[in-house]
Amino acid sequence: MADKLAHEERSQIFQWIRAGATAEDYPKIKPVLEQKCAPCHSAQSGMPIAPLTSFEDVKKVATPDTGVSMLSLARVSHIHLFGISIIFLLTGAIFSLSMTPIWFRVAVLVIPYLAIIMDIGSWWATKYYDPIFAYIVLIGGAFMGLAMACQILVSLWDMWIAPLRATGRAKSKELQSMMPLR
Repeated sequence: MADKLAHEERSQIFQWIRAGATAEDYPKIKPVLEQKCAPCHSAQSGMPIAPLTSFEDVKKVATPDTGVSMLSLARVSHIHLFGISIIFLLTGAIFSLSMTPIWFRVAVLVIPYLAIIMDIGSWWATKYYDPIFAYIVLIGGAFMGLAMACQILVSLWDMWIAPLRATGRAKSKELQSMMPLR
């Protein structure tokens, strides 16, 4: 646990991991692991956690996860790019017939496609450049979700609620015209 290590010890371990977690440099961090980590992270502790008593055990835990392979990322990107685009094409076609101002329709039709590019492009940037791009994946997904919700809700409003309200207003005006004037 992080609270069992001093800041300097934690920094030393992270530097070793960032440097490749090599067997040559393992003796530098071994005393820290034996003293602070191995008492709980061992087979004798009885806890169901990864042991940290040998270099091989530590190497398993210290190996960074680089995510999915390039082939898998390309496959998933392809499926998402075309699948989500088709969904936005269908919801956008219905939304484009709404009674909202044209500038609003254009914005809500364009934003999801920009968000798709931002989202999927950030997958690649996260894998090959910097993990900070993972936040852009979240932002792109949020824009897609908001655009989808807006397209669906405005379309449903125009199809179901607006006609009922218009009918109600027309009946109200008709009743008012039938009332005698005072």
